[in-house]
Amino acid sequence: MSELYRFGISLDRELIEAFDRHISEQHYQSRSEAIRDLIREELVRKKWTEGGAVAGAIVMTYNHHKRELVNRLLDIQHDFHDIIISTQHVHLDHGNCLEVIAVKGNAPDVEKLSTALKVLVGVKHLNLSVSAAE
Repeated sequence: MSELYRFGISLDRELIEAFDRHISEQHYQSRSEAIRDLIREELVRKKWTEGGAVAGAIVMTYNHHKRELVNRLLDIQHDFHDIIISTQHVHLDHGNCLEVIAVKGNAPDVEKLSTALKVLVGVKHLNLSVSAAE
């Protein structure tokens, strides 16, 4: 079980009022919860920039009628099989597909995979969302 540590911080009135508005808009239960999320987010960003281990999802839409696109997508995914945990393929309509690729690995490898998929002609949109792997 983790221990809880308390600490105090000093902030300008304008900054704390803006933070309190943010907390209210985001429906946080307390300042502590909001601060914990900000710290976690910064630590994930640090892992990303330092090449640490991350887990996440690549979500993309593409035109499956685009010549050779599906084959290229599969070839790239096989090239990165060591960081791909799973994939889910959804047929949005006759010509468009949604693919969700769960990944876990070093941040640079995850970024390489994401970029390799994103630049293919026929990929309409791609978003990468990452979190800490630990």
